[in-house]
Order: sequence, then C-alpha cells, then structure tokens
Amino acid sequence: MGENTFSRELRLLTPTHFTFVFDNATPAVSPSFTLLARHNQLDNPRLGITLSKKRVRKAHDRNRLKRLVRESFRHRAAQLPNVDIIVVGKTGADKLSNEEVFAILDKQWKRLAKRCAK
Repeated sequence: MGENTFSRELRLLTPTHFTFVFDNATPAVSPSFTLLARHNQLDNPRLGITLSKKRVRKAHDRNRLKRLVRESFRHRAAQLPNVDIIVVGKTGADKLSNEEVFAILDKQWKRLAKRCAK
C-alpha cells in the first residue's frame, strides 16, 4: 500500500513550482489533456493538476477528473523519471468515462517518460 500513496513530496504545491514547469516544459498532448514536464533535482516525480472552470464547468466533474489523474499518477509514478508534471484539462475532458481517462493518461505517461528520458 505504501508504494502507491500520494504524499506531500509527490505534489507541486506552490505557484513557484508551477511556474518552473510552465517556463520550459516538454509537452505530451492529447485531445483531452496536455501534460507538461520538466526535470527536477529530486529523486521522485511530482504532480500538479489544473482544471479550469472555463474548460470543465461543474465542480463534481473537476473533482472526479482530479481523483482519476492522481490515481493514474500513483500507479505510474515508479516508472516515471524525476520530473515535475502538470496535467492541464481541456474542453470535453468531463465527457470521458473513467476507463477512457485512465487509457488516455496511461498513453500520455508512457509518451512523457519516453520524451523526458532523452
């Protein structure tokens, strides 16, 4: 159980952390999500999530998507390089089922790991 936790060390917490990634990021783009990554000096990947009210209107949809992104990240964190990742939700992400979200994110984690390994 301990290996799939989402502790404070695995999160981007401050605006400075987010700005660091946005300034010079490696993208992985899909129709529903954009993942931005940048190498960090830590020994683990970290995650930040942005889902704007303009893109995903209802709070319960934003919360559901955040839970799904965090869960997907927890399962994939061991295979990811030491990067800070921001997941940006796009319009229409709330229309996806849970299985579709997991499938899209799984593909994006692999793509991002491959691009950041170079």
